[in-house]
Amino acid sequence: MQGQILAGKRGVISGALDPDSIAWKIAEQCVAQGAKITLTNAPVALRFGQLKELGEQLNAEVIPADATSLEDMENLFTKSQEVLGGKLDFVLHSIGMSLNVRKGKEYTNLKHDWMQKTFDISAISFHKMMQVLYNGDYMSDWGSILGLTYIAAQRTFPDYSEMAESKALLESFARSFGYHFGVKNHVRVNTISQSPTMTTAGKGVKGFTEFFGYADKMSPLGNAPADACAQYAVSLFSDLTRYVTMQNLYHDGGFSNMGMSPALLEDNDASDS
Repeated sequence: MQGQILAGKRGVISGALDPDSIAWKIAEQCVAQGAKITLTNAPVALRFGQLKELGEQLNAEVIPADATSLEDMENLFTKSQEVLGGKLDFVLHSIGMSLNVRKGKEYTNLKHDWMQKTFDISAISFHKMMQVLYNGDYMSDWGSILGLTYIAAQRTFPDYSEMAESKALLESFARSFGYHFGVKNHVRVNTISQSPTMTTAGKGVKGFTEFFGYADKMSPLGNAPADACAQYAVSLFSDLTRYVTMQNLYHDGGFSNMGMSPALLEDNDASDS
């Protein structure tokens, strides 16, 4: 099929849980654009998620791996190379979890051992993943590594809790490792800061539904849907973006550059009348 911008490329997609997951959409788009992929998630996620069905749909092998384990990461990338037949051209990190958020702990009264677990799963896992890829020489020249983040890394969203600090750390890892990968073999490392999206994880954040509507009105283009985020990710995995690296790229309909939207002021005027 002509026009497949990932034709002949090999990649690993982490974090897909169900059809609402952004990683799920990215996996579908990668295969539609000609790539061969493996899929991975933590063993516990495989038990209650639907990754096996996605693997069957895309003819992609599912390799269980705990992203906080260096040994699991080494097995994941070694096996992915064997299954796919060569070095990796792209890798997606789409991993995040906060026990404090799940348990409804207020930001001013967090359990710090849970916070450390949040950082390990949601951010430090990105460094571990890249460290294994770097030291094991798993990436092809001019490859692409991508992490999913959120604007709470730069601005305060009180109910996002310590996930905000996790995303800030994730973005810093992308910049720092982006330098080392670029010098080594021209691999680029970026993050996408996506609009609020109706994923299983997103809907678990307090007040998410109300904020989703607020962000949609604040953004000139509206909230970016998961399918569009997947298309953007594919472009960053492709050779069309070879010189884009160490960037946090906003994919949010313009939300990140807005101060106030007349649509929200009109809503306030209507509610006051």
